[in-house]
Amino acid sequence: MPKKQVRSEKDTSSELKRLLQLRKAIAERRPEFVRPESWRYSRLRPNWRKPKGLDNKVRKSKKGWPRRVKVGYRGPVGARFFHPSGRAEFLVHNQHELADLVPGKDVARIGRTVGARKRAEILKRAKELGLVIVNPRGLRVVEPKK
Repeated sequence: MPKKQVRSEKDTSSELKRLLQLRKAIAERRPEFVRPESWRYSRLRPNWRKPKGLDNKVRKSKKGWPRRVKVGYRGPVGARFFHPSGRAEFLVHNQHELADLVPGKDVARIGRTVGARKRAEILKRAKELGLVIVNPRGLRVVEPKK
């Protein structure tokens, strides 16, 4: 997710709503991409890896093998970086990054590497600014060190 996003005024709410519905429909049809042979060997996790072998059946797109990741499965450009609610979604790692967001138009997602203490600070500041956090888990109070 980009830090800054340029908003275009030509994106109307009805057009955005249509693109979000289209993105959802595409996602429902999208196959689950699995690593070739991961079902055969327990040492291979199913996380996708690009097939590179000379005789690899998935690389050759042979019938009967799993689908390969291709650009054609991607969603519409106009719906990227938007939350399903229709608001622009931004990744934040500290409370200072919340200052750039517009209440009512944007939502924030706290980065996965943010710890409990900084997460609590971000949630407190977001509440003051009237911003919505889409992943507000970990609401426990963390006492500062003395």
